[in-house]
Formats: sequence, structure tokens, C-alpha cells
Amino acid sequence: MVEVDVLVAEIGSTTTVVNAFTGIGTPCPRFLGQGVAPTTVLQGDVTVGLEGAIRDLEKKLDSPVKWKKMMASSSAAGGLKMTVHGLVYDMTVKAAKEAALGAGAVLHLATAGILSETDLEKIKRIRPNIILLAGGVDYGEKKTVLENARKIAELNLDTPIIYAGNVAARDEVAKIFSGKNKVFFVDNVYPRIDELNVEPARRVIQQVFEEHIVMAPGMEKIRTMVDGPIVPTPGAVMMAAVLLKEDIGDLMVIDVGGATTDVHSVTEGSEEINRILLAPEPVAKRTVEGDLGVYVNRYNVVEVLGFEEAKRKYGENLSEALENQPPVPENPEEVRLAEFLAEIAAITAVNRHAGEIKYLYGPTGRYTVAQGKDLTKVKWIIGTGGAFTRLPSGRNILEKIKTKPGSKKLLPGENAEVLIDWDYIMASVGVLSKEYPSDAKKLLMKSVRLKEREN
Repeated sequence: MVEVDVLVAEIGSTTTVVNAFTGIGTPCPRFLGQGVAPTTVLQGDVTVGLEGAIRDLEKKLDSPVKWKKMMASSSAAGGLKMTVHGLVYDMTVKAAKEAALGAGAVLHLATAGILSETDLEKIKRIRPNIILLAGGVDYGEKKTVLENARKIAELNLDTPIIYAGNVAARDEVAKIFSGKNKVFFVDNVYPRIDELNVEPARRVIQQVFEEHIVMAPGMEKIRTMVDGPIVPTPGAVMMAAVLLKEDIGDLMVIDVGGATTDVHSVTEGSEEINRILLAPEPVAKRTVEGDLGVYVNRYNVVEVLGFEEAKRKYGENLSEALENQPPVPENPEEVRLAEFLAEIAAITAVNRHAGEIKYLYGPTGRYTVAQGKDLTKVKWIIGTGGAFTRLPSGRNILEKIKTKPGSKKLLPGENAEVLIDWDYIMASVGVLSKEYPSDAKKLLMKSVRLKEREN
């Protein structure tokens, strides 16, 4: 019998992973091993997949496993579905989006201004797990956010509302939703012009996710097995990235999955770029590309290049290879296609995540501005997830996202170093960090093969 201190389950849309850790609370926490099985949402009970992953772990350890504590993250059944509604798209809506994505949500709708009938129909159709309502700087305009609150309340959806708008409207918002929706009040995500404040909303989004949502068939059973909160998996990765940044400096994390590609960056950017930014960016930013994945969305990835260009680069048998590609590549041809798709997905996703230099023209001539996230001070490019931890060319792919001479994109420089989350534990470590931050950091430093700095 193998004694495990903490077993962390990561219940994904296609696979369920369990990671076993021992030595938690000691100077030397240790990663014991990992079990993997297909997620069983379609069978109506995700616990079947969890049990399969535990059996796989026991097979790899050649022993039954007994754990003291189980923790979990989940992105099964579409993950955390959210809609966000603000006043001005480039201001409060952008801030609300950053809060939602950074918490690990899948954003299904973002609107600016007063909600239209079409917007309201979309909200009803989406049936979001959480609605984030924002709008107006503190003590500024509040007519729009109050009108939107009334319209959302009239939908009669049993959906938690997070209010992160003008503080002067809180009492009226509470009155509008009284007896209809549970409302969580947090600090304004855009309290003053050119100031983002997304962390309070992120924390509450994850809290509401755990307390109020059954995310997939059988998830209520998972709750009875799990000690502590169930965290959105992308949010867990962000938590791990923020934790690691404290120790090693500015970084970004890239996860190419079967259905989506996530990019997380934790960096203040350079002073030079910050001076010319058109709008503020959060220190910790996440983008999720729902059209880029090496299995579910493999045809979409090919379309990024165009099929003929992709065929020229890959080979004449591209159509056949795509048709026969399994969720987990096994033979050399399947691995080659997965690497080809992962490279396109990673480069495309990072370019979408990164900001860029732009030239504008005014009465005094041309002047330079920057728009979007500045990655130029990123020191570490970290690959996690199945593609980068299991494919032979993972490191080489990540090397290709660095800036090229003459590029206007604000990408990491040539001196940025590539790391791989070799144990594939980043999301699990993020979950662990909620209760065991010191252990989480040590485990992650070991996984990326960096010696932990002395405190």
C-alpha cells in the first residue's frame, strides 16, 4: 500500500489526471506519480473516469493507493461558463473579461452598453454559471449598469451575479436582485480611468464556481470525495504561474490542449512600453483560444495556415493523417502530426495574446503607441499540458515563439529561456497552493528542473 498525503484530480474535457504527492508539510515534498484515464462526462458520471485514473496510478506504482486528502480542479462539461457585461468595451468590459478569464472561466458573451433583446436571448440560451456585471468608474455613470441589472433580473435565471461595477450603484443593484438572484459584491474592476483592479473579482469568481455550480454529471459525487474547493483548471494554472513568478521573475505559460490553447503571462512589462500603452493591462493575464486544439479543433488549426499551405509544409498525406488522428498520439506519424498542429496553435495563440507596436499619425506627424500585453520582459517560457510535456519537440516549438528581428509584436526576447513542466503538475500545484503554497512552489521548481532559491 502506497500512502499519499494529497491526491489532486484534474478533471478535463477529454482526460482525467490524478497526481499523487507525499511529504506535504515537510522540507521535501515529493511527486509520486500520475494516473490518466478518459473523462466520462458522456457516460453521465465523471467519477468513472476518476476511478479509472486512480487505477492507472496504482498500476504505475504497482501498489494500491491510500490518500489522506483529495483536492481537485475541473474543466469538464465546458468548464466555468460566464457572460460579462460592462459600459465601454475598451474599459469596464475589458477589465471584466480579464477578471473572468484569469479566474479560469470560459467566456461565452461580452457586451458593452445597455443590453439589447438579442443580448438577452443569448444569455438565456447560454445559461451561464455566473454573470459578471460591471460598468462605470466609482461614483461615475450608473444608469447603464442599473438598466442592465433590471434586464438580467427579469430573465428569472437562477444564476449567481457578481457585481464589480460602480460602488455608488451597489445598494440599488442589491434591491433589483433581491429575491431573484444571489449577488456577490466585489471591488470595481475599473475604479478609475486607466486603472484595472481584477484580482478581487477573480478570487470571488473561483469561490462562486465552487459553492454554487455542479459542472458535470457526477460532479456532486466528486464533491463528497474532495477535501477543499474544486478550482477551475485554467485558474489553477494561473495560480501556479503567479506563485512561481514570485521566485523566478516574469514568465508565461503555454498549454496546447485537445480543444483549446491557453496562454498565461505574469509580467509588469517594460517601463518604456508602459509609457506608451493606449490602455492598461493586468499583471497576470490569460487568454484562451477556443478554436485552437490538436484534437477536437485540429481542422481549425490547419485552417490558420490554409489547407494548401499546411499540406505543403506537412506532406501530401495531411488529409488522411487528420482523419485518423486519435486523442492521444502513439505511433510516429501521429506524433509528427500532433507536433505540427501544436506548433501552429502555440505560435498563433501567443501572437493573439501579445500586444504590438503601432504607428499613429496626428498634426505633429507620426507617433508610436503600444496596444495589448507587453511580453518583452518575460524571462521564462513554460510549456505545460499534454502537448509540451509529452511530445518530443515541445522545447523546440516553444523556442519559436520568441521575437523575430523587425517584429512589431511585443513578444519575449531572444534571451528568454524555455522550461517544461516535465511532471505535468502545474494545474495540480495551483490547487495545492491554496493550502500549501510553500510545498506547491517546491514541487513546481522540481518539475521545471530549476533549483529553488534560498529565502
